[in-house]
Amino acid sequence: MSDEHITLTAGDAEVDVLPGNGGRVGGLRLGGVELLRQGERFGCFPMVPWCGRLRDGRFMDGGTVRQMPLNAPPHAIHGTARNAPWRTARKSTDEAVLTYDLTDPWPYPGRVTQQVALTEDALTLTMSVEAHGSSFPAQLGWHPWFLRNLGGEDVTIDFEPAWQEERGEDHLPTGRRIDPRPGPWDDCFGMPGGVDVTLTWPGQLQLKVTSREEWVVVYDEQAEAVCVEPQTGPPDGLNTHPRLVTPLEPLEASTTWTWTRL
Repeated sequence: MSDEHITLTAGDAEVDVLPGNGGRVGGLRLGGVELLRQGERFGCFPMVPWCGRLRDGRFMDGGTVRQMPLNAPPHAIHGTARNAPWRTARKSTDEAVLTYDLTDPWPYPGRVTQQVALTEDALTLTMSVEAHGSSFPAQLGWHPWFLRNLGGEDVTIDFEPAWQEERGEDHLPTGRRIDPRPGPWDDCFGMPGGVDVTLTWPGQLQLKVTSREEWVVVYDEQAEAVCVEPQTGPPDGLNTHPRLVTPLEPLEASTTWTWTRL
């Protein structure tokens, strides 16, 4: 694993980018206050070429069953790229572009490109997946771990989803859409107008997570952190809502975190 550590700055905002640790954002500091949970598994990692749990680690490619390693038995979770080293394509004071070439255990050649762009009041993450050869189903998204507490009151999560994906006992969507339920959550929600979730640390900071995508997983079952994960489809989406990546049509998505001091 490369230990390259890129620090982006804009105003009093600082972002750590860790290409060798799954292409993740390792930290986001505003005025010296860290917003992301620290540790090699945390920060904010890209989920690609699938998001969340993949049922039994399997998906269909036409008539062929593809098997992924069961890294969250009995399922596979969060793709392959978060455990792999990425390469730095370019970097400046406020932007970094990373690439990752899809390889085993993923059966199709392709390239993932992620841009991390910082301004004084926002961080934008943009990712694309290109197919190099045969077409394949894919998903992409991000899994940030926002600290629940920044030294004052605990964060609140505010959003108005159109529906919630009913969650089965196996933690996967059943395929039924239900009215949104109160937390705690480890659940996927539909926001057809685009993801729009507001995190508020009372008296300190408000941060909005937005994306043109219509799916977001919210996870707040841990004491230390809460996760707001925009993604291009629901968990197990390679089976239920596959997005086809072709040599002519990459899959691209972005998310922006915008903050305001309170």
